[in-house]
Amino acid sequence: MSMADETVNEATETEAPAAEATETPKADNAEGTSEGTSEGTSEGTSEDEAQAEIDLEAIKALVSKPAKDARYAATGKRKRSVARVILTPGDGTFWVNGRDLDTYLDRSSDRALVLAPLIEAGAAGAYNVRIRVHGGGITGQTGAMRHGISKALAEIDPAVRTTLKGKGFLKFDTRQVERKKAGFKKARKKPQFSKR
Repeated sequence: MSMADETVNEATETEAPAAEATETPKADNAEGTSEGTSEGTSEGTSEDEAQAEIDLEAIKALVSKPAKDARYAATGKRKRSVARVILTPGDGTFWVNGRDLDTYLDRSSDRALVLAPLIEAGAAGAYNVRIRVHGGGITGQTGAMRHGISKALAEIDPAVRTTLKGKGFLKFDTRQVERKKAGFKKARKKPQFSKR
């Protein structure tokens, strides 16, 4: 036998088993995919949905019941005032610049303004509130405290965010006093005009 005959024989021997091997798995795969996909997708999707529901329930449980050592911090602003707010799970005590809320804010309307986000979120008495506020006056400081508490509550529970946003508690009110102009008494008040 010559070298050419040997290479032809080897080529035919290798092609035949390769052709058989490729034909049989195709038939098996075709049958297997038609059977496996109909059963596999229905079982797989139901298992995936069940797993997703379990994950959502676990997330909701974590959000609704924060850890005892959890701290939620936020910064609130209004006019020239800045309030740094820290919420921790507790019995609802307030600490504002070293004093409680009743002694720091004399007017009940100001106290109601600060407590409004907690009442709206249904978290009144569930968190200890620690606030360090500076700048501006009483109105600006109460607005800054309310803004900071709202941001911290939105961080704790994202579901409450829509409620607080609808009430306008999460919006930073950018209005500030207009500056005084030269030759005017105030920002817009002009001096009295004398005709003669």
